[in-house]
Amino acid sequence: MENKRQNIELADIFNRYGGDFLKEHHLCSVQSKAFEAIVSCRTAALSYHANECDSCGHVKYSYNSCRNRHCPKCQFVKQAQWVDKLKANLPPTRYFHVVFTIPQCLHKTFYINQADSYALLFKAAAEALKNCAANPKFLGAQTGAVAVLHTWGQTLTYHPHIHMIVPAGGLSDDDMEWVPSQKKFLLPVKVLSALFRGILCKYLQKAVTKNQISLADDLDSFDELKKQIYLKNWNVYCKKPFATPERVIEYLGKYTHRVAISNHRIMADDNGRITFRYKDSQTGIFNKLITLDATEFIMRFLMHILPCGFYKIRYFGILAQSNAQSKAALCFDLLETQTFLGVLEGLPAIDVWRMISGNDPLCCPVCKKGKMIPMTALSEKKKQPG
Repeated sequence: MENKRQNIELADIFNRYGGDFLKEHHLCSVQSKAFEAIVSCRTAALSYHANECDSCGHVKYSYNSCRNRHCPKCQFVKQAQWVDKLKANLPPTRYFHVVFTIPQCLHKTFYINQADSYALLFKAAAEALKNCAANPKFLGAQTGAVAVLHTWGQTLTYHPHIHMIVPAGGLSDDDMEWVPSQKKFLLPVKVLSALFRGILCKYLQKAVTKNQISLADDLDSFDELKKQIYLKNWNVYCKKPFATPERVIEYLGKYTHRVAISNHRIMADDNGRITFRYKDSQTGIFNKLITLDATEFIMRFLMHILPCGFYKIRYFGILAQSNAQSKAALCFDLLETQTFLGVLEGLPAIDVWRMISGNDPLCCPVCKKGKMIPMTALSEKKKQPG
């Protein structure tokens, strides 16, 4: 018996239909590792730990978590700590949410060159933002961003894009003053879109020429791909600024440690037909349902397993880690606004949960007085969980 709350979880689908799927499909090493981790998470396969009440002696057994970054059950505490840390490190000003997307004609090329292509996507988005913000016709200042890569759409389709939070202003060229943006306007999105397209196209062409990136099988040359790239205008989406930096960081926090689909979105498994919820793009509400064959569902999820060691959260410009003691510190001094003090960094997961939920997970569920203390050694005769 597994430790879980959802009626249907991703791990259940992998368990029921994963065997047949693996007979027909070959997974790369990072996909296999994620698949096995999700199936094993909070089950006997990963062993267990035990806590004993120091008052009444009650013993509670719990299975261990896999801690894989693609597991929908292992991200909550990491997300909370990241949001708390970022609140303390970002200059206290308004922020815009900017989304950089690529057209479908690039999807095949990106998928077969994931690590290199995603890195260029980050680089092109950051450079486009930097160049556009530096133009004196627009902002005329040094800016920065916190960027998060997502590779999926609401229905698990392949859709690489980058979410950025960008401060509503920046440092002047001489680092002497803070240059605020307009209240409801950051940069002209048409100009930003054109810059982004041109820069990414340039980087892709250079990478293809150096054989760092391979073209998809249906393309004869980069010139053919370039024609497709320039057939349509690219869209960079910029949302209105949030009222406070805390609001935008909490909003971005929903994106940082999110996996392709969370367990609460999975609604039903009808003999291998998986139904899950997705957001209506018109209303922004999760009120649409889609049903996929289990094989298709598993395949779509595994498409979004990131390459080993790839960082999906990156910092640029005045918000880069290398500028934390220089540019970012200047921003704090110039803004002269009360800042947020982080409290969760470095804390154990139990303490993070206690501070967020207000509940003590170590309180004995039986006597309600004692504390559940980890048992360092268990007798072989102890009854195992489940």
